[in-house]
Amino acid sequence: MEAGPRNTAPGGEQLSPDGPEDLDAPSVSDDGPAQEPAPEEVEVELRPQRRLGFWQLAPVVCLTAVGSLMFAFPLAFEFGDGGAVVAMLGLLLCCCAAGWGLMAARRVGLALPGLPPADSGRRPDWRVVIGYVLALGAVTVLAVWRVARLR
Repeated sequence: MEAGPRNTAPGGEQLSPDGPEDLDAPSVSDDGPAQEPAPEEVEVELRPQRRLGFWQLAPVVCLTAVGSLMFAFPLAFEFGDGGAVVAMLGLLLCCCAAGWGLMAARRVGLALPGLPPADSGRRPDWRVVIGYVLALGAVTVLAVWRVARLR
């Protein structure tokens, strides 16, 4: 027996010096393999759209509603000594819901009006930031002043 490469394929057919003769294989040209026509490609977005879903908004809205009612009713009807405590707790719940809503919006790529998105790399305009700080400060002062008047 002679040691060397086999000259027959497993099915018993003869091999050419370059390998099996396959007529269905793509042809080879001087500049490389011939291009087969590509099947029609369909692009599908694998990631979901970046938007707030119901499951993200419902707890924020519920917490805001409960907090605002807890803040408003003691102030409107003056329930005695406990009214100030309930109003401050309602204010705290409203602030927590606002922060929760801002974090959920930031997670999906939204930003406050006038501010750039988080991943844009741009710096916010200082006038817009000062405006937000003044508005938040005014609302906080008015709320604390109103609750303090209950005592």
